[in-house]
Amino acid sequence: MPLLGPDDPLPRRPARVLVAGASGAGKTTLATRIGVVLGLPRVELDALFHGPGWAPRPEFEDDVREFAAGPAWVTEWQYRPVRPLLAGRTDLLVWLDLRRALVMGQVVHRTLDRRLRRTELWNGNVEPPLHTVLTDPEHIVRWAWQTHHQSAQRVRDLRRQRPDLVVVRLTSRRQVDRWAGQTLCGVA
Repeated sequence: MPLLGPDDPLPRRPARVLVAGASGAGKTTLATRIGVVLGLPRVELDALFHGPGWAPRPEFEDDVREFAAGPAWVTEWQYRPVRPLLAGRTDLLVWLDLRRALVMGQVVHRTLDRRLRRTELWNGNVEPPLHTVLTDPEHIVRWAWQTHHQSAQRVRDLRRQRPDLVVVRLTSRRQVDRWAGQTLCGVA
């Protein structure tokens, strides 16, 4: 299956959709939009992974196995332990292959906004104090910078493993909006 772009029609209506990309690329936002347009149940992996105090939930992998066994869903392609399971069940992967500068701008803006507003994220968690970007090697801003390049390799590997999988590559916000507003709506 060739790599599709924002204007290429999908060969069929997808029922199980993964959205791939770097941290801060907009996976959650696009997954939500896809769920609304296609009427698919939306599962947020961060909400399943993070327990109170940012501790990983022990039930995470079981929860993912349970929803992934279902006939329809949309979620983000993240968290190493469950990536193979989700990749084996999906029938569409949407790859947000955005420039590092764009992603970093988005993740910094989102992090600042969430911290300043004290937005509750998952299970009572809020963004940590801003100074932790300097002290915590796993702070989301540092994580996004350090891991940005990994999505491309994961997608290449998956395409070798699943040559039949429909993969849509989107490289700009404009392409994301065009694909979600036109191409995706055309299969809804």
